[in-house]
Amino acid sequence: MEEGFSRVAAVDCGTNSIRLLVADVNPATGELRELDRRMTIVRLGQGVDKTGELAPEALERTFAACREYAEVIREKGADKVRFVATSASRDASNRDDFVRGVVDILGVEPEVITGDEEAELSFTGATKELTGRDDLAKPYLVVDIGGGSTEFVVGDDQVRAARSVDIGCVRMTERHLVRDGKVTDPPTPDQITAMRADIEAALDLAEKTVPLREARTLVGLAGSVTTVSAIAQNLPEYDTDAIHHSRVSYDRVREITESLLRSTHAERAAIPSMHPGRVDVIGAGALVLLSIMERVGATEVVVSEHDILDGIAFRTALKS
Repeated sequence: MEEGFSRVAAVDCGTNSIRLLVADVNPATGELRELDRRMTIVRLGQGVDKTGELAPEALERTFAACREYAEVIREKGADKVRFVATSASRDASNRDDFVRGVVDILGVEPEVITGDEEAELSFTGATKELTGRDDLAKPYLVVDIGGGSTEFVVGDDQVRAARSVDIGCVRMTERHLVRDGKVTDPPTPDQITAMRADIEAALDLAEKTVPLREARTLVGLAGSVTTVSAIAQNLPEYDTDAIHHSRVSYDRVREITESLLRSTHAERAAIPSMHPGRVDVIGAGALVLLSIMERVGATEVVVSEHDILDGIAFRTALKS
């Protein structure tokens, strides 16, 4: 290991997916050398908005992914592991079952962080490598559209304001697009109108804390945003290198969102870059992104593959 670097493992467990990053990190220079990065759709937040509990089958899917990740962490020899849990496990009444399972498998207790902490970690991960870019004006607005919530952070080199609101792609889908236990295929105009009103109300709430319209550069994170970028580029498969730091115009985001909300499950599933776990929730996620761009007057979104995972890794290395 080179001087100044430490090998860390970061796990981000959200409402829709769980992700792992093992990397050699130098927090002093801002260098991060990725050794392994992977994502598994587990839908931990299945039904949480309605029942207030984590479903047994959702917990088992999550624990299966944790067992896989534990093996990777052992193989790579990470010195320190940090497990951060976000929206679904914050909301659940049986979160102690989740905590015990993670400790048994990975040997570390999941940190159920607040929305504001989540936002700060996302900002660190997304902007660390943008420093010094002349073509991207500050302040940045970093938007992390997750499964259960969306984080908004405005900052320059440091965070100025942050807020988390409950308009994630899974939560919006379950709240507005499900009828008789199934996702409407495609959504009705009334369903879309109701979902849009819910998103706008949440943006009003976010704007009370975060000066959204002061941002000069919009940076979008997480699967809904990266999938929109992949669609915009007509990628034959999901390609991290092509997606990272790509730019998608407002007009293209609008076209894609309208198309997704008109399409059937089969049509969305046939998109080459679409992860199977996102087929039913991508329409809601794209609408959240479009609504944000309209609210702040953004002409484009800069898409980042580096997000809360990278932020967790940097913070973990600092404590090593």
